[in-house]
Amino acid sequence: MALSIYKSGQGYWTRTLSAVGAGVLILACVGWLFNEMTVIRSDQVRGIAQAVVAVVIILGGGGLLYWLLNKPRIADFLIATESEMKKVNWPTRRELIGSTWIVICGTVLFSAALWVIDLLFALLFSNIGILKGM
Repeated sequence: MALSIYKSGQGYWTRTLSAVGAGVLILACVGWLFNEMTVIRSDQVRGIAQAVVAVVIILGGGGLLYWLLNKPRIADFLIATESEMKKVNWPTRRELIGSTWIVICGTVLFSAALWVIDLLFALLFSNIGILKGM
């Protein structure tokens, strides 16, 4: 059948979320073009042109998306991705919070160290006459 889904019972979430993401991009493209078509002077012609362009892009993008997500190589990749994601050992909430605090503290300490080094270089360069105004 021409409109059948390749391996329909597998890779549901990766296919669905990929389609949602691509659909958002297609709708953003339609919205952008809708605003760009304000150069057409006549309101009636502009409205018809905007509607035709929107329908063509949505239908064309949807068809292209359906075709791409059902190509065997892409579909097999998405199926394999979903199966690998099920094997991931996700951190607990406590581990995630601890790791986040480590990253935040490390970033603050690193930025403070760079600030001190910047001040030292500014002082050095102002003392030897390269930097003025310090």
